[in-house]
Amino acid sequence: MRPEPGNPLETEGVLNPATAWGSDGELYLYPRLVSAGNVSRVGRARIVLDDSGVPVDVERLSPVLEADRGWEHGTNHGGVEDPRITHIPQIGTHVMTYVAFGPTGPRPALAVSSDGERWTRLGPILFAYEDTLDTDLNLFPNKDVLFFPEVVPGPDGVPSIAMLHRPMWDFSFVRPEEAPPLPAGTTDDRASVWISYVPLAEVERDIRALTRPAGHRFVAGSEFEWEALKIGAGPAPLRVPEGWLVLYHGVTGTVVGGAFVPQDNVHYVAGALLLDAEDPSRVLNRTAEPLLVPETAEETSGTVANVVFPTAIEKIGERHFVFYGMADSMIGVAELRRTAP
Repeated sequence: MRPEPGNPLETEGVLNPATAWGSDGELYLYPRLVSAGNVSRVGRARIVLDDSGVPVDVERLSPVLEADRGWEHGTNHGGVEDPRITHIPQIGTHVMTYVAFGPTGPRPALAVSSDGERWTRLGPILFAYEDTLDTDLNLFPNKDVLFFPEVVPGPDGVPSIAMLHRPMWDFSFVRPEEAPPLPAGTTDDRASVWISYVPLAEVERDIRALTRPAGHRFVAGSEFEWEALKIGAGPAPLRVPEGWLVLYHGVTGTVVGGAFVPQDNVHYVAGALLLDAEDPSRVLNRTAEPLLVPETAEETSGTVANVVFPTAIEKIGERHFVFYGMADSMIGVAELRRTAP
């Protein structure tokens, strides 16, 4: 998917999409559409498949989410960005996470839908305070939030709905001179993957409980050279025989002027984590080398050059396809294949 010529909603790019199957049996793409001034909204498009089942094109439909709430935009910036959608059968709904770039910077938020067309906001995520962390996660920007598609055991064994997220120990948007209070035991201030939980029973009583996760735990941080700057989770975890497969992005390069301004010297690649099915906070294995790197012209040149940013996985027939942002400008698709050990 490329920006449509003459479409003011796509002046500065289409990127980082979610996906979901509709009740009509069609597969839909939910791209981040960027208009002039770096203002984003969440679009919707039907994915066109060729005769072999490969995604090859899109048919645009009306956007499903605009930055029309005061907490989703500032005076000269804003938007609803980088959606991820997980269908959770146990609660019978699609859950969309997105980044609301509001007056104090990026905050994660949720919306839900039964059909993928009409979405209801649940509001910003409010992380439960846990005194043992010695900090409040709500103080910090947070991105790359996504839900598991199945109920998993919580920290106390209670059936729970789990989310991955990426707190950013960074006050540069609002208090650039302030030193962030890191969680107890944390010495690395690079953005990393965390997990939090909501008991299933609470969600069944009130869907808004999804916005109040607790049981926060560190999952994984930067370990290899190709992810030296930071990492963040991508699509919703994929259940495989060995556990949960999580595609994630790893970043290298140099950040100039803070994490919330466009960068020219960063390099995004994609790798994978394997999480324990019975304790998804535990990493069983991870790729020592990236699985996907910027190679094509669309990936190496654009709004932010040298970026591949996976955000959705879908099974079409017997094949898995990964949808990803290309240089913050376009959307590509790659096939995810399993090879024999």
